[in-house]
Amino acid sequence: MTPKVFYISDGTAITAEVFGHAVLSQFPVEFEALTIPFIDSVAKAEKVKQQINDSFITTSLRPVVFHSIVNSDIRDIIFSSEGLDYDFLNTFVSPLEQQLGIKAAPVINRTHGKSTANEAYDNRIDAINFTLDNDDGQTMKHMDKADIILLGVSRCGKTPSSLYLSMQFGIKAANYPFVEDDMDNLKLPEALKRNKSKLFGLTIDPNRLHEIRQGRMENSRYSSLRQCRIEVKEVEMLYKKERIPFVNTTYHSVEEISARILDITGLKRHMF
Repeated sequence: MTPKVFYISDGTAITAEVFGHAVLSQFPVEFEALTIPFIDSVAKAEKVKQQINDSFITTSLRPVVFHSIVNSDIRDIIFSSEGLDYDFLNTFVSPLEQQLGIKAAPVINRTHGKSTANEAYDNRIDAINFTLDNDDGQTMKHMDKADIILLGVSRCGKTPSSLYLSMQFGIKAANYPFVEDDMDNLKLPEALKRNKSKLFGLTIDPNRLHEIRQGRMENSRYSSLRQCRIEVKEVEMLYKKERIPFVNTTYHSVEEISARILDITGLKRHMF
């Protein structure tokens, strides 16, 4: 029987999901997950409580419940369910109140809401729009405004890494692809040379690249293992020649790739 986990919040439930995933990833068990955001009334809380209790009755397994609920009345209803409850916010709030000598003033949606951080929110939207407009070498006009420019062969992870950097950290990330036609005389375009301090390379194992490209264009020259090997070799040689820092994306998630990029470059994270 697959154990069930509930992520519950009176806001977006992002905090509960992030903390919960981090905890459960330590266990070699697959969980059936259900995320329930915006539980901001007693009536909604009672419905969620019934879902938790029904799960317990059906499976005879107490579901794991991760929640980040500000309202104490709603929180108490969730606590009264048959779930194994883990309250992230209040686990840390009470000790911090004692340490800081300051009483917490909880506000629903403060963590991810727009109203309390309009400037930061607008900056993040600007970063996302910039990244979308400067994806995959669509234009070279705005490279001077980029915080970072990711380089690499097609399908090595440039676009998802760029989007994650912009969405998660408000970083204006452009990216530029090296394609088959570049390989005979691989060099940096002028717009990239001018912004060399912003360049960061991605590479990938040719065998993995072959698998990815096969899913996109099966049995084509583009996806052939030979072509993948040539492109990866040429691009890595360019990185070394131009002294461009780079990471191998083969065995890393987009979160790990982005964290490595920030660690190596020292780019400032903008948290929201």
